[in-house]
Amino acid sequence: MTVSPFDHPYLSGLLGDTETAGRFSAQAEIAAMLAFERALAEAEAGEGVIGAEAARAIVTALGSFEPDMAALAAGVARDGVVAPELVRQLRAAVGAPHGASVHFGATSQDVIDTALVLRLKPVLDRLDALLAQLASVFGELEGRCGANALMGRTRMQAAIEITTADRIRAWRAPLQRHRARLAVLRPELLVVQFGGAAGTLEKLGDKAEAVRKRLADRLGLGDAPQWHSQRDRLADFAGLLSLITGSLGKFGQDVALMAQDGSEIALSGGGGSSAMPHKQNPVAAEVLVTLARFNATQVSGMHHALVHEQERSGSAWTLEWLLLPQMAVAAVASLVQANALARQIESMGDRKGS
Repeated sequence: MTVSPFDHPYLSGLLGDTETAGRFSAQAEIAAMLAFERALAEAEAGEGVIGAEAARAIVTALGSFEPDMAALAAGVARDGVVAPELVRQLRAAVGAPHGASVHFGATSQDVIDTALVLRLKPVLDRLDALLAQLASVFGELEGRCGANALMGRTRMQAAIEITTADRIRAWRAPLQRHRARLAVLRPELLVVQFGGAAGTLEKLGDKAEAVRKRLADRLGLGDAPQWHSQRDRLADFAGLLSLITGSLGKFGQDVALMAQDGSEIALSGGGGSSAMPHKQNPVAAEVLVTLARFNATQVSGMHHALVHEQERSGSAWTLEWLLLPQMAVAAVASLVQANALARQIESMGDRKGS
């Protein structure tokens, strides 16, 4: 049983993407947080903030560490965030005298935000690959059917004759712009979060920036000043997710309308009806419209989450946890469905002269 359709036992077959959903699992988050703690220990040892022996003890303990999940759940209920209990368990695993060096100078938001960014990295790769794939499929479709005649419609009324290529280009062109937006966003989004208790890294003194740079390098992320209460990068990403699903929703809506009487488009593999066996429902097209509207609704919440009080907010931060994973899965699922739908198009428009 689940409260989310994106990882539901059977609704996920329509609305989900297993690979992307896995990036937001508890196991993936814990693995990313442990990667942060290892990289932090190594970076701090490299700058002499903690001893080399302490760093080795931390790395060794992390190699076999298995968190107590029940205690983590109890800790989140108590603290509102998983990091305090996780760090407590890590320090116990490392033991004296080096346990105190675990998480030195960092705060909960550092490890959780950086762990999120680490997991978004492969999500961006998947989005880009699927956008490129869909653009290619549209190109192939244009090559097959582009010269065919199609009635252009404005405000859903017959206007003038166009070619099938004209409509396909309206589907494909936004994908190229989304890939360009993604390329611009990538270096801005994929940056380390490391600010300490109130964003000043006060425990690291004059070595703060050097440690942060080493930490970023070890994690394969960009170096950036702390952004605890500056959530515009994540809001930008959410906006792009909504743009992607919105463009695919337009594609889905067009196909659904064209498929109404079957005269403008022929699809293979439509969905069946329990009451009307003769029907071939354009399921993928409908899902694209649904996911577009879903992300358009959620993106407003991500903009609400921009309002962080002073140096850190608990409520705005928690709102991000509710919204961003589902938006990311929705966008990838939408691209998967769009690729499948585009391949189901057997023909579009009428051959000229026929």
